[in-house]
Amino acid sequence: MSFEGSYLWRLRQKVGHDLVLMPGAAVAAQRDDGKVLFIRRGDNGVWALPGGGAEEGGSFARTAVDELREETGLVVDPEDLIPAACFSQAEHHTLHYPNGDVANYFSICFLTRRWEGEPRADGEESLEVTFGDPTDPPQPFEGSTARVLELLLGYLRSGVFQVG
Repeated sequence: MSFEGSYLWRLRQKVGHDLVLMPGAAVAAQRDDGKVLFIRRGDNGVWALPGGGAEEGGSFARTAVDELREETGLVVDPEDLIPAACFSQAEHHTLHYPNGDVANYFSICFLTRRWEGEPRADGEESLEVTFGDPTDPPQPFEGSTARVLELLLGYLRSGVFQVG
């Protein structure tokens, strides 16, 4: 879904650029070789994990499934999502968008190793897609996503859900 008409867009019509608290999800699609799918964002040109804000009537899993499909074309079954971490600390997850909007995301990072389709950028939310080493992501890399990647790596090392 494009930003215009989305839940957050409708909310922005009422509150302007003020800080909003948003539920969301990110997805790390990991191949057998350990590489993870990254997108180059359409709004600021930096690399990040696929993800975004929830829509009305959604859930963390539904948001993950929808955002992965919208930004990369990959289709994942919610049953194939592995909760790896949650993230919400304001100092790491408050995003300041180029248009002046500010949002603090309260999100779940999911890992998936099963999906259908071949990754492709949608040309709007994602400009490019690439599989890369999660310990050495493509640059420039989204600051808030760097913390999510640390949490994901903690999960991959330990198998324990991470909080950050």
